[in-house]
Amino acid sequence: MVEEVLTALQVKSDGLYIDCTTGEGGHALSILKAVSPPPRLIGFDLDADALKAASSRLKEFEQYVELVQGNYADMTSVVNALGIDHVDGVLMDLGISSLQLNEGHRGFSFQQEAPLDMRFDEGQTVTAADVVNEYSEQDLANAIYKYGEERGSRRIARGIVYARPLGTTTQLADVVARSVGRPRGRIHPATKTFQAIRMVVNGELENVEAGLEQGIQLLEQGGRLAIISYHSLEDRLVKTTFRTESRDCICPPETPKCVCGHTASIRLVNRRVIKPKDEEVAANPRSRSARLRVVERT
Repeated sequence: MVEEVLTALQVKSDGLYIDCTTGEGGHALSILKAVSPPPRLIGFDLDADALKAASSRLKEFEQYVELVQGNYADMTSVVNALGIDHVDGVLMDLGISSLQLNEGHRGFSFQQEAPLDMRFDEGQTVTAADVVNEYSEQDLANAIYKYGEERGSRRIARGIVYARPLGTTTQLADVVARSVGRPRGRIHPATKTFQAIRMVVNGELENVEAGLEQGIQLLEQGGRLAIISYHSLEDRLVKTTFRTESRDCICPPETPKCVCGHTASIRLVNRRVIKPKDEEVAANPRSRSARLRVVERT
């Protein structure tokens, strides 16, 4: 959704932008190429391999770019340390990158056998194997239900606990399939469980929540925050946060007089979610679930 992102951010030459999930640098490159001279850009990513690829891709713009291996949930402290108080735009492209899915040894995909890892930052200690083999059955079921929205979470958790220890992606996928039944359509029955465990390992929902708050606060007046999410859990969080922060009062409807003291800090740029065009989905099927929401600092 490159075109939609550039329209959302309204990139300008004297602007400063944060790409919270730089990945291999696709969106960052588009932002830098959008105007001449290019804007300044700070790119975050937990994945050292992704930043290495991004650095190579953005080499011609290296004087305008600061790449940071770190969590975008810490963006305020990082940019403040660089002497920056406010920025003109923030982009968050949530979810997992093609690079991570294609690197089989990282354990993000059940399409090929690999250790149960799933860490964005390979320097952190907690892995998918820790979650799968050490969580209680109840905690495992709760996590799979909460982060994967998987209705068969209890059966899956029971199957995992019974089959322990599990060491590889294919072992886990087989256990899930046996627990809830073999695939009947395009979506493998282990998809939601893998998503849930990955989100637990990397604290993804908590990072989104922190990133939303800090991204809004870092924006200059008129600056924009654009979020691309790929599943309903994240999109609901984004939607709810945007609705709340765009209102002057968040008191319960039955409250006769406002007592909350809340004031709107943003305005909704698009009230209806922006979806990828049919041509993009045809060229990149993974984009079909992408949802873009945009707000502007007031």
